[in-house]
Amino acid sequence: MKFKCGKTILQEAISTVQKAVTGKSTMAILEGILLIAKNNELTLIGSDIDLSIETKIKAEIIEEGSIVVDSRLFGDLIKKLPNADVELTTQENSAIEIVCQKSRATLIHMNPEDFPSLPRINENMILSVSQKILKNMIKGTIFAAAQDETRPILTGVLFEIKDRNLNLVALDGIRVALRSESVDNDNTISAVIPAKTLNEVAKILEEGEETVNITFTPNHILFNLGETKIISRLLEGQFIRYESIIPDEYNLKIVLKRDEMLNCIERASLMAKEGNTSLVKLDIQDDMMVITSNSQLGKSREELNVMMQGESLQIAFNSKYVIDVLKIMEEDEIVMEFSSSVSPCVVKNKDINNCTYLVVPVRIMRG
Repeated sequence: MKFKCGKTILQEAISTVQKAVTGKSTMAILEGILLIAKNNELTLIGSDIDLSIETKIKAEIIEEGSIVVDSRLFGDLIKKLPNADVELTTQENSAIEIVCQKSRATLIHMNPEDFPSLPRINENMILSVSQKILKNMIKGTIFAAAQDETRPILTGVLFEIKDRNLNLVALDGIRVALRSESVDNDNTISAVIPAKTLNEVAKILEEGEETVNITFTPNHILFNLGETKIISRLLEGQFIRYESIIPDEYNLKIVLKRDEMLNCIERASLMAKEGNTSLVKLDIQDDMMVITSNSQLGKSREELNVMMQGESLQIAFNSKYVIDVLKIMEEDEIVMEFSSSVSPCVVKNKDINNCTYLVVPVRIMRG
């Protein structure tokens, strides 16, 4: 095998497929990247079985072939080469020589026959969506996925196509994050993707209007970005019926400025280091929200003007969960809906109805 291609293009491709190489596998071959030189293009594949990423780049293929090289060593070496053409040639004794201007290095490679083949996916069940929109939807939900493995299904994000809407939902028992966008698709599909996989997908998606084609199978999801394909295993099991958790009635509704509330809660949370709860209390009455926190470190009191409809209320939250939601939302004005001091609070945009967040309050002793 022998090929020549630009250093920058090769480095970008390595960086893309490395997102699937965790280095935690018991199989040494999965710490490598599979290189396939064929038909004037170089294909690079990284995999940890759960997640596989394949990308193709143009290259001058002098001799076709395939090898597996150590992901970290190969990536670090290419990154530090001069910005010029790189020539890679296989030699005897399972070695490859990499030449770039006056730099020369030899690496041992592994047998490509040992690299697991990618799941075969018939790309006929396709949903097309803008990369920018999908990237935003992932960012807007992934933070609410469960971190611990006690209920594995909750460590994923639900991808649901229903009533010509694409819904992404994550929940961890304390909060729910739902993002929704209308799509030109009449199918009904439900699949749960590991959050850690989606995190890598979000890094690869562009900020522009290019589309990504998504294919679902019973066990996998494929994101096709043209030159790059990402295949992820789906989580097994039934996701929680999230619609039944989100209340549709409230006793108090307030409209307020998102950035003002974020600043107030962040300041109040500095004093709220009681145990792990970072407790902040909200007292809402007479078109005013008073945010207080106190601990052995000190006290904080913030006032915020709001527009309110309904009964006054006192409620407390772990400030971290409220901050997570406020940071991820995009509109200037938001709506918060409350039923009682012990019921979840619903947070939405004031104008564009494309997200719903739910945060469970902390019960406080009335003293």
